[in-house]
Parts: sequence; C-alpha cells; structure tokens
Amino acid sequence: MIVRSLAALGFALAFTSPVSAGSLDLSRYSVTASFSLPDSTASESSAITWNWDTDTLFVVGDEGDYITEVTTGGTVLGSMRLSGFDDTEALTYIGGGRFVIGEERIQDVYLIDYNAGTTASRGALATVSLGGNVGNIGLEGIAYDRASGGFVTVKEKAPQAVQGGTIDFTNGTHTMTDLFAPSLGVSDLSDVQVLSGFTGASFADNLLIYSQESRKLLEVTRSGQILSSFDFSAFSGSAEGVTISSNGTIFITDESPNVYVLTAAPIPEPETYALMLAGLAGVGIAARRRA
Repeated sequence: MIVRSLAALGFALAFTSPVSAGSLDLSRYSVTASFSLPDSTASESSAITWNWDTDTLFVVGDEGDYITEVTTGGTVLGSMRLSGFDDTEALTYIGGGRFVIGEERIQDVYLIDYNAGTTASRGALATVSLGGNVGNIGLEGIAYDRASGGFVTVKEKAPQAVQGGTIDFTNGTHTMTDLFAPSLGVSDLSDVQVLSGFTGASFADNLLIYSQESRKLLEVTRSGQILSSFDFSAFSGSAEGVTISSNGTIFITDESPNVYVLTAAPIPEPETYALMLAGLAGVGIAARRRA
C-alpha cells in the first residue's frame, strides 16, 4: 500500500507542471500585506501603476486632484497636483518619468511628465481622444505595452471593450481597435495591466483585467481566453486599479483608499521536482525492504 501510494504521488509530480503553459497562474497568489494611502492626495484611489525606473507606485483618485508616489511598502514620497481633471480612472507609466492618464466619461488620455510639488493643467497637456462622451461607463483602465510601445485599454460596460493599438500624442491620433469581444463572466471592467515587462516569459503577452463589481482579477490572453483568476471579494468591494512589478508582486488599490499586496508562492524548479522524485523512490525502496 505504501509503495502504491508513493508511486501514485510520484506520477502526479512528474506530470504536474509548476504553472500551466503560458500562464502567470493567479491561483498561486495570496494577499500578504496592505497599507493605507493618504486621504488628502489619494482620495477614492481608482488607478495604480508601477514605475520600473524608481521601483515605486503611483496612484490617482477618481476626482483627479493629485498623482501620488509611494514606495511599494506604502511610504509617501510626494505628489503632483492636477488641475482641470474631472473623472480620472486610468493611469499607466511609460518610462522616463512620463505617465498617461485617462478621463472616464470623455475617454480622453493625456501625457504627463511627473514633477513632485508642481501642478499639471489638463488644458496644457498633449491629448488624444479615444472616443466620445459616454458618461460613467467609459474608459476605466489603460496599460502601456513595453514590448510594442503600444497600449491596451478597457471600457467599463454597455458595452465592455478591450482595445489595443498605438497612441500618438504628437499628432493627436490613435489606432486603438478591439482585441476581442469580452465574454469574461464579469459585470464590468475596471482596469488592465499588460505582462509584457516579463520579457521572455511564456505569459508575457497576457493581460491582467480587474472587475470591481465582480471583485475578481483575471489573467486572459489577447484573444479573450481566461487562464487564471483570483477572487478578491473577501478583501474589498471598491477596488478598481491593478499593477504588477518586475518580481511578480501584484498591487490592487481601492477607494478607501488602500493598496493590497499580492505575492505568489514560489514555483519549484525542475531540479526540485527531480530531487523530490528521487526522495520518493528512496522511500519506496526502503518500504519494500521492510516488507
């Protein structure tokens, strides 16, 4: 019986991949920390992005008053006042201290150079319109694709939309088109993150999409196939923004305003599996000898 059980376990280990092919695998993740954001500059936090040049986080509230920089542990480093914005729901870092910020209702995006302690006036920024005024169901998230230099956006609902393409702030034009017709089983789409920063990884072309109303984080392909998911309902009902750092740590922000830190269990290397199997074989031999 012992030998039979060990053999079955060895078979399972031998044919269980540490992560499904081409997937980040959100089932490996758990919420391991959280921290509060300042109400004064991050009220109703609705979008978050990771700056790979400084390894810090930037958040914006949906009232569009400030962009605030914090460390990945929650220490506030500074903020930049925004003037003329109304309903900011989208934010992404594009490198060199520059960000793209989006207005939900009018579906316009703006190019911002971040300088702490200064003010950015909406009317003075380079802008591109991604669509007309659709009210409070418009542009909810934007993510920069480091591999292509393009962008991916999500529209909240009625209808939901996931689009990809280029945005040219110099000429005020874009090539954003639908990547797929969303059928993800969620009530809305509230943010998106491209995994292209993981150069060479099998999942680098995938997307993270968050749904605030369904309280769920999804990993999907660019054709709309769901690869993995994480149920966030036990942690927050007002979370809207998601980003991920180069070490795989995921950060989700909500309107309270808080940031939740999700980390993944380590994936055993192939050598580890080999050692485990060798150990099982040794135990099996010992068991047979005792028998």
